[in-house]
Amino acid sequence: MTKDAETLLLQQGKLLPVMEHFHTLQGEGAHSGKAAYFIRLGGCDVGCHWCDVKESWDAGLHTLLSTEDLAKTAADHCKTIIITGGEPLMWDLQPLTSALKERGCTIHIETSGAYDLSGTLDWITLSPKKTKLPKPEIYSRANELKMIIFNNNDFKFAEDQAALVSANCVLYLQSEWSKRAVMYPKITEYILQHPQWRASVQTHKYLDIR
Repeated sequence: MTKDAETLLLQQGKLLPVMEHFHTLQGEGAHSGKAAYFIRLGGCDVGCHWCDVKESWDAGLHTLLSTEDLAKTAADHCKTIIITGGEPLMWDLQPLTSALKERGCTIHIETSGAYDLSGTLDWITLSPKKTKLPKPEIYSRANELKMIIFNNNDFKFAEDQAALVSANCVLYLQSEWSKRAVMYPKITEYILQHPQWRASVQTHKYLDIR
């Protein structure tokens, strides 16, 4: 396949740069503990300095896979699919989500919201970042808001973002992993004073699974 042909298929969402895909348990948020198939796409320009998957940032480092083949593999393992990254909305997700829907899947996405929504999505986890804020239209669509707490200033940012989502959106505070010993006591105290929030913990790391 020529480079031009690859580029066109990428633009159409018929090929996607895939860092990894695997069957495991969802570790975070409202669906924590549920069996799911993760599809981690390469490519991200949001640039969080504490990101634990920086190797996902350069899309060119990752294998290009056919969306049809990827959908078949995922759906054969599990009917709950989680598309993550990187920043998955850098790509047109309509072909992938259509192929997954044809196979009876429920589709979740984990996104910073920095790009336009695409695809058929059943559950949207919005995790805004200060470096590149979400598109305005995504706030009303978000099912859960997951705010990463790295330092004390992040509580204010969390409240600013929570003011923009719908009343039905579930609100989560989650410590950045390396700061968990310091930040979870603060998160606990904050939630006791602001009970509209819930704590999210990266349970997959405690379970030592992917």
